[in-house]
Amino acid sequence: MKGSISDLMQQAQKMQADMQKAQEELAGAEVTGESGAGLVSVVMTGRHDVKRVSIDDAVLTESKEVLEDLLAAAVNDAVRKVESHNREAMSGLAGGLNLPAGFKMPF
Repeated sequence: MKGSISDLMQQAQKMQADMQKAQEELAGAEVTGESGAGLVSVVMTGRHDVKRVSIDDAVLTESKEVLEDLLAAAVNDAVRKVESHNREAMSGLAGGLNLPAGFKMPF
């Protein structure tokens, strides 16, 4: 019995270390969200920090509202891509946990 508890604790510690490493890797990952067929793009990290915004010169002739809508759409696209990327990357680590359906990890 004592050996199985020790084994379980070692597995938990390894899993915790693996999760920490995966979270660090995900935080450094970058995704690009786009709108307007690529006229506006936003590069975002896995921590949802916006690193770069690119706006094609052709958009600058549009109204302020159009530019605001394109920028918002590009940010939203990047957020969805980050969430999807993080979910896919972490699913392998959480696969052995038998978590309930819909359970969200803390990131």
